[in-house]
Amino acid sequence: MRFIALFILFVSAVLARNPRVVLQEFILEDPPFESCHASTLIETPKGLIVSYFAGSEEGNSDVAIYLSKKKEREWQAPEKVVYAEGVPCWNPVLSALPSGEILLFYRAGPRPQNWSSFLMRSYDQGKTWTNPDILPAGVLGPIKNKPLLLEDGTILCGSSVESYLAWGCWIDITRDQGKTWGKSTPINVPNQPFGIIQPTLFQSNSESLRLLARSNQVGYICTATSEDQGNSWTAAEPTELPNPNSGIDAVRVKDGRVFLVYNHTHKGRSPINLAVSEDGGETWKMTLTLESGPGSFSYPAIIQTSDGLVHITYTWNRTNIKHVVIQP
Repeated sequence: MRFIALFILFVSAVLARNPRVVLQEFILEDPPFESCHASTLIETPKGLIVSYFAGSEEGNSDVAIYLSKKKEREWQAPEKVVYAEGVPCWNPVLSALPSGEILLFYRAGPRPQNWSSFLMRSYDQGKTWTNPDILPAGVLGPIKNKPLLLEDGTILCGSSVESYLAWGCWIDITRDQGKTWGKSTPINVPNQPFGIIQPTLFQSNSESLRLLARSNQVGYICTATSEDQGNSWTAAEPTELPNPNSGIDAVRVKDGRVFLVYNHTHKGRSPINLAVSEDGGETWKMTLTLESGPGSFSYPAIIQTSDGLVHITYTWNRTNIKHVVIQP
C-alpha cells in the first residue's frame, strides 16, 4: 500500500509539471510472472490491446507472449496467447488492419541470433487467434516496431538481424496481409560495419518515407529515407539524438508532426523521453521526460488513437508495462 501511495503522489507531481500528460498507469496490477518486456499496442473498437513477452527472465524457456486488454477504464488480467515448448518467445508486434483483422507477429528460439518469426491472426478483436504460421526463410517481419501501412495496402515491416559481429537492417514488404513477402535493399551506416537494428517507420512527407533505427557502435539514433515506397533506401546516417543501444519507436500524428520515444542518453536506460519533429524527421526537439529516476525504462511503443490522443507503453524496470497518454 505504501508503494501505491508513493506512486500516486509521483503521478500527481508529474501531471502538475506536464499538463500534456493526461494519464499514467501500470497495465499489470499483480503480474503472474517475474519479468516482462517489449510491449506493442493497438487500438480496436473494443479498446486498447497491449502485447509483450513475460516469464521468469528474458531468454528463459518459460517466457511466453501475453496480451492485456483495456475495457472501459480497466486493464483486464493478462492472457497467455503463445507458448513455445522448450524455447523462449520474444518481441511481439501487433498490427490492426482497416478490415478489422489483427496481426500478431512474434519470435521464438533460443536467442536473437537464431530465432524464427511467426504470425497469428485474429478476426474478432483479439478474442481468438489462428494457429501460428512460420514466416518464410529469410523473412522476420516487424522485429520490434509496428508496421507502416501505405495507402495502397502495402505493409512495410522494419526488420533486422543481430548476428555475432554485424547487425543487419532492411524492410520486409507484403502486399497481401502477410501471405507473400518481398524485401527492400539492405540499410547500413557507411564505415560502421556493426550495423543498426529495429527500425521504426513513418511518412516523412508526401513523397518520402523515413526510418529511425537503434545503434550500438554509432552512439546515436540513425536515419534513412526512401523515395520509392520502401523498396530502396539511402545509406543510414546518425541523427543528433543519442542512443544507448536501446529500442525506440515513432509515429506521425494527424497534424503532420512526428513523435519519437527514446532514451535521451548515451548510457543506460534512464531517462526515457519524447522528442518531436515538425519537419518530417529532419530535426528534433526533446520536449518531455517520461521517467528520469534510477531504473530501467525502455523498449517503447507509440500510437495515436482515433480521438487524437497519443498512447505510449514501455518496460518499467522489467517488472511491469507503463502506459502513458499524452494530449498532443
